Amino acid sequence: MTIPIMPTDSFILGLTWAGVAETLERVWPVASVSLGVSLIATPLCRRIAIARNIVDRPDSFLKPHERPIPYLGGVAVFAGWIAGILVAVMWAELPVRPQAMAAVAVAGLAIMLVGLFDDLRVMRPTVKLCCNIAVAGWLIYFGFGDRIIQVATHFIIGPTQHLERWLELLYSVPITVFIIVGACNATNLIDGLDGLCAGVLGIISLGFLILAVNLGEYANLPPDIANERIVLALAMLGGAFGFLPFNRNPAKIFLGDAGSMLLGLNAAILILLFAEAGLVRWVLGSLMVFGLPLADMLLTLARRWRNGRPLMQGDRSHFYDQLRDRGFSVRRVVAISYLLTFGFVLVGCSVIFIRTRLAVLVYTIVVLVVIAAIWKFKMVSLERDRPPASAAAPGKDAPHE
Repeated sequence: MTIPIMPTDSFILGLTWAGVAETLERVWPVASVSLGVSLIATPLCRRIAIARNIVDRPDSFLKPHERPIPYLGGVAVFAGWIAGILVAVMWAELPVRPQAMAAVAVAGLAIMLVGLFDDLRVMRPTVKLCCNIAVAGWLIYFGFGDRIIQVATHFIIGPTQHLERWLELLYSVPITVFIIVGACNATNLIDGLDGLCAGVLGIISLGFLILAVNLGEYANLPPDIANERIVLALAMLGGAFGFLPFNRNPAKIFLGDAGSMLLGLNAAILILLFAEAGLVRWVLGSLMVFGLPLADMLLTLARRWRNGRPLMQGDRSHFYDQLRDRGFSVRRVVAISYLLTFGFVLVGCSVIFIRTRLAVLVYTIVVLVVIAAIWKFKMVSLERDRPPASAAAPGKDAPHE
């Protein structure tokens, strides 16, 4: 997959209503079908889960919900997501690369099955990590992220001659694997309260959609790649929002690893597709849009490291758990998370209107503010310094780590 390096990124972009209307007119079937299938599939999956006793049972530590809750929500999200992709492949008004979309569909199926197996049988973290790496390898084989190093070299040293292919792969493959594995685990970690992961990723998909529509309208890129960004953002949007009414507090069905990792994989693929523009601004913008899951993952790793615990050992002191310990209700914590996500989306989408140098400055300030807030509220403190945990309350989804 060749990254066409643009001659300059000093221009400022902006959307026109005519361009937005024309794009939405072409892509509305993807959004409507994805949403509709997810809305229909979720209660069906819930019935199947109840009939076959596929439920998440509460415990006294990681799963303090009051009663067993059906799983298979991730299967419903996958159904909506894959339906949107199939519509795009068959929709003549929306040209995409069939082989690339087939590769994405297979990767999504694989990651969903890995998560489902972990939901039902419990998979060792190292085995799950190897499966994530294998999925990343599959996508790299089909050209996703196999030249991503060009984005960094273009930003740091400007346009240069292309690297030799083996050297390009040597640099690009680890970066792409890190993005895919990191995104899958970030969404997995944030799946900890009713409606949290699905709602946050639904909002993030709106941010990706704004970036995708803008980049597709103004950038000199092949139309099929531009359409693929829009398709995957809409498929993610429909799948998540179709599931969300059944998952909001009190949840009737859980997302599970099958759904959270699928949503993370889709986000990672979109980040890689934004890198196809060959400009670091779009990668930075998409990473900022995905900022809340990334911030929680880094916070989690830092806290576990500081407390001397294994990095892959589950716990109940994510940022949302710490808000619960400070007396906030489940619904209020989820609402705060949604507002934070909207904030990250707005900052990420500012790349549409500002130049790269200013975007880097703005994003750096945001990162410093987040770090300062984490430090002020002692979210990475030693466990003996943390405020006492409140009693476990209902409505807590299982953190599938």
